[in-house]
Amino acid sequence: MTRRSGRNEGPLRVRSVSTTFDSAAPGEGIESRPAPVRLLRRLITGAFDLWVGLSINMTGRLGWSADVQPYVGYGTESYSRLICRTILTDGRRREDPAIRGIRGLLTVPAPRTRVRLAIDSTAIGRVQVGDSSVYDAVDPSRSLNADAVFSDRSGYLDLVAEHQLTPGVHRVSYQVRGRRPVDAPLYIVPGQTPVGVISDVDDTIMISQVPNHWKAAWNLLLSNPHRRSSVPGMAVLYNRIRDLDPRMPFFYLSASPWNVEGSIRGFIRDHGFPAGPLLLRDLDPRPKTFVPSIVQHKMEFIRQLMADFPKMRFVLMGDDGQSDPSTFAQVVRQYPGRVLAIGIRQLSPQETGLGVLVKRTATQPVPVTEVPVFYGTTGANLMRTLLPYLRRRARI
Repeated sequence: MTRRSGRNEGPLRVRSVSTTFDSAAPGEGIESRPAPVRLLRRLITGAFDLWVGLSINMTGRLGWSADVQPYVGYGTESYSRLICRTILTDGRRREDPAIRGIRGLLTVPAPRTRVRLAIDSTAIGRVQVGDSSVYDAVDPSRSLNADAVFSDRSGYLDLVAEHQLTPGVHRVSYQVRGRRPVDAPLYIVPGQTPVGVISDVDDTIMISQVPNHWKAAWNLLLSNPHRRSSVPGMAVLYNRIRDLDPRMPFFYLSASPWNVEGSIRGFIRDHGFPAGPLLLRDLDPRPKTFVPSIVQHKMEFIRQLMADFPKMRFVLMGDDGQSDPSTFAQVVRQYPGRVLAIGIRQLSPQETGLGVLVKRTATQPVPVTEVPVFYGTTGANLMRTLLPYLRRRARI
């Protein structure tokens, strides 16, 4: 997949968007909270800043330097959304990006670090600085030199790049001074693709037992990432859905932190799920919004996908162990006609932590929505009802 010729023959132009660390989304500002809550959050963010400062000082004495963790990007033929994180390392790069969660959470950020980028070996030479914290539309009216591309106070760099690319998988590379470039996939989705899939990860495709807090903490922090179990039949279901249209994109949402992106990406690959970008959560305490809730995190990215692909309808896949049914019902109300169907995987009593004494599986009420909702405990159960409906209604 090569870069198309056209009006952008020179360096690609990119815009550094306002990240969630730099600005609060509407209604999510910390100043709207009660005084005791504001005090507690300021103490936690202050402790986090202290830990970061001490860690940077200690790793500096050990001779560590900045490097880049690249994450999977996505976009259309005309622009892409790219994200990476600058971190401090001892100079060794791991061949296997899958690491235990506790190690990922202890990653030391390299704040305010300059990053150079390229897509398919074409350098990004111009930047445009944005100011939106909800949806940052492409606006070529503002441009700066690429030397202005710096990561934020927690090492994250969130960008919008303008280009002309053919649909398919491209490579975006990131480089900091003194290190070799590192790259990640960039999924370019045809703008006219009629249907896409937005899927939760935890307990929807990967057994995480999120409602059982102790088991969820173990799975996130201490378990071997190569031994994570897939929900039975879900990979088969997803591939059958993709067979309806090979162009169909899959976007994976998770409340897990960006630190374990490589582990989840490896899980998706190893268990045969359709490849696609991951949209994860930043668990570092934000100075203006603190830590985003699961619902806030999912709604932020769903709104972004709705705006990035305004002509696309979506199949929403989640589970009943958290708030997916009510969250998806909210999406249907906010975006009438944009949701084709909802699939909900039902957790067992053991997974929810309710035990064998409880005879039900559903932990969330059935959402009240005009969009059909399909339930099943496995991918095979969902396949019997959801797949025939999509064959009839997806128009692909």
